[in-house]
Amino acid sequence: MPDLLRVLVVEDDPVAAEAHRTYVDRLPGFTCVGIAGTAARALSVLSQGQIDLVLLDMNLPDGHGLDVVRRMRASGNQTDVVAVTSAREVAAVQAAARIGVVQYVLKPFAFETLRDRLSAYARQRRAAEAGQVVADQDEVDRLLHPATVSSVPKGLAGSVLDRVVQLLGNREGWTAEEVAAELGTSRITARRYLEHLADQQQALRTQRYDGRSGRPKVEYSWVSES
Repeated sequence: MPDLLRVLVVEDDPVAAEAHRTYVDRLPGFTCVGIAGTAARALSVLSQGQIDLVLLDMNLPDGHGLDVVRRMRASGNQTDVVAVTSAREVAAVQAAARIGVVQYVLKPFAFETLRDRLSAYARQRRAAEAGQVVADQDEVDRLLHPATVSSVPKGLAGSVLDRVVQLLGNREGWTAEEVAAELGTSRITARRYLEHLADQQQALRTQRYDGRSGRPKVEYSWVSES
């Protein structure tokens, strides 16, 4: 395996595409070598080789992401694919698995989510290329259904962080009190997750004025996806 895994980001939204490029380039062992905004452009780049992994959106302006994978396979291209998409239908997830999509990441997501998924992918790839063999059925099950070890900051839970990201992606402007009400947690707990996302430049802090006396509230909006 080369020192760096070369990644093609396939995403038609420029803001999301640039966010994904930034995420990939922050990961040790990975580098983003290009962005394709259409299915046709993705297939053209892939036909030239030199791509190890595709981060693939499902809804492209000139076709569906699964059709891109099918055309890749029909042409003999076995490049690995990670779906990065807002498509939540069970049928879409099952169809992706049937044609060999190795991971399925729902938008919007925190950086840590993609980091964990791609790190697990890299470990599996290294093991395969080193010719390692499985020891037992449990290891087979782990390979087929990889469980990633959360690398979110200490004191934060990955599942809760992803829930906060989903909330921020659903509408503009959330206060810590509003997020706490949705999560069923304290305001302080919700604020820790929101501040983490803001520190990672995935959420934007602004002031909310309600026209009444008193201090304005801090609200948070998602900025890395659209």
